[in-house]
Amino acid sequence: MLRIAAISASVAITALMVGTWYVTAPGGGGDVFANCRSGQVAGDIGGPFTLINGDGETVTDKDVITRPTLLYFGYTFCPDICPIDVARNAEVTDIMEERGETITPVFITIDPKRDTPDVVKAYAANMHERMIGLTGSPEQIRTASQAYRTYSNVHDTGDAYYLVDHSTFTYLVLPEQGFVDYFRRDVSADEMANRVSCFLENA
Repeated sequence: MLRIAAISASVAITALMVGTWYVTAPGGGGDVFANCRSGQVAGDIGGPFTLINGDGETVTDKDVITRPTLLYFGYTFCPDICPIDVARNAEVTDIMEERGETITPVFITIDPKRDTPDVVKAYAANMHERMIGLTGSPEQIRTASQAYRTYSNVHDTGDAYYLVDHSTFTYLVLPEQGFVDYFRRDVSADEMANRVSCFLENA
């Protein structure tokens, strides 16, 4: 049921994201990333956020996105989808490191009620030594989620094991350009790394 809901959410968000987007090259040369992108996406995805890291410190997007970054919105109690997606992002991080490129994988919870700083820190560290786990107040999470047009719906049944429907995209964000592309969950680690490499070569 969770898998179906998450896939449906992804389809809905995809519909919102379709549009035209490009980064203009110096001198008006058009989209410098045209050959890297798998499709066209709307240009107002991404934006500033203020969240809390695993050490309980308040951080902004400027503090977090200091190098090419893979952003993923999920929750630590997610039974199957999030672990697979986040592990894929960790694998991409290692592939890029083998290619001489350092990127940052980031996990942003959509379930701040259960995902305290300690919880997201442990979750991120278990996935990759450089992964950053972020949480925050419900308002802070909502602001970050809305910036990236994510979908989530909490099924809080009153017990500790409630589920959350959510979209499953990973976002590539560059420090200078901001959001440049997103990856569906069916994209393999190798394919994803190749596309990330393309963006970095053309940035």
